[in-house]
Amino acid sequence: MTEHPWQIERLDLDAYLARIGVSGQPPSRSALDRLLEAHVRTFTFDNIDVLLEQHPGVGLDAVQAKFVGRGRGGYCFEHGTLFAAALERLGYNVERRLGRVGDPNEKARTHIVVVVTRDNERLLCDPGFGMSTLRAIPLMDGAEDDYGGRALGVREVPEGGGRAWELHRRGQDGWELAHTHDELPVRPVDVGHGHHYTSTFPTSIFRQMLMVAGHAGDRHVTLTESTVTVRRAGAPTEHRQIAVEELPDLLHELNVPLTDEELERLLKRLAELSTSASPY
Repeated sequence: MTEHPWQIERLDLDAYLARIGVSGQPPSRSALDRLLEAHVRTFTFDNIDVLLEQHPGVGLDAVQAKFVGRGRGGYCFEHGTLFAAALERLGYNVERRLGRVGDPNEKARTHIVVVVTRDNERLLCDPGFGMSTLRAIPLMDGAEDDYGGRALGVREVPEGGGRAWELHRRGQDGWELAHTHDELPVRPVDVGHGHHYTSTFPTSIFRQMLMVAGHAGDRHVTLTESTVTVRRAGAPTEHRQIAVEELPDLLHELNVPLTDEELERLLKRLAELSTSASPY
């Protein structure tokens, strides 16, 4: 038997479903939405292992050991790898696509999304973004969705001789571009190279600051080393400065299972970054 290029047969599907609290069901739009929301609510988006210089990589074995085994989260390449593998094992028609966060003229293809085709409809899933989608969005020009307190829109744009797809978020001042993905084929080596850049290049933002985002009850919480932002559906966004001493409790609130040694090293690393960024 030929091994799948993404090694999806190595996924412990039952353990993954148990971790996110969803039973395996035949492919359907409603089942897809349940899987996506459960995944996003279970695993944080974070760059902690990059800051700790201990990232295990983005191969499926490493990702499931980290996410399914430890209950940790990670960033887009990990989320996309795990979620796409689970969908394929459940019988969905899946494509992995790379995208550019922010201005596509200035940013590299360092984001990954998952596109599902079902009943001749293509659906965009974005499980590994700071404000990840909670349900799939039709991949068609002008499609919009408003769920869980976040309004999203899809726009088709030209890309070379083909096309690309923008995902927009509606903020206080109107629509804001989140990222743009293209339709080029994606292979495991592409994800590995993207991960290598984002996790090791000296000026990569993932090496410069803490980024943790996740759900705590009805709240979506985003942390940096100095701020916390809380969003609730139908309520104003809360944003405040925090002291580094508050981080352990906030990470605990987001169910980030760090060992005592990892937490100690993380706080030390953040102190080093703060010192190096200071002009004095």
